[in-house]
Amino acid sequence: MSESAQAKGACFCVVASRFNAVYVDRMVHAALEVLRRHGVSDADLEVRRVPGAFELPLAAQEAARSGRFAAILAFGCLIRGETDHYRLVADAATRGLMRVGLEQRVPVLHGLLAVHDAAQAEARTGGAIGNRGAEVALAALSMAGVGARS
Repeated sequence: MSESAQAKGACFCVVASRFNAVYVDRMVHAALEVLRRHGVSDADLEVRRVPGAFELPLAAQEAARSGRFAAILAFGCLIRGETDHYRLVADAATRGLMRVGLEQRVPVLHGLLAVHDAAQAEARTGGAIGNRGAEVALAALSMAGVGARS
């Protein structure tokens, strides 16, 4: 079944961090554009904002428990500072998102960037490397319904 066929009538939830919003918003915008281009209506899209990447798993869990969504797309951006705090948050959020998908049997797609500097974030949110948001949306379309509850 094509991604567009899977998207018809399916609902998708985007959970996105407000932290480093300039980069996160680029990914969210690209993801929504891809979903719309594949036939997902605005009525079947929901965007939920959280303060930071650490809060993404809880928002994803609440979305998954609602039973409304074929897939959940999680977006955040952590840029290395003087300490390894960004890595700790990225690892914890990644584990949390994976756990939500496995426990709730709903695809949870990983759009969390953990980069060394702003140039890397730029390159991955519409720059030379592309846009991680678009890639995550295509994966969500492919996975929609895979974890469907029986």
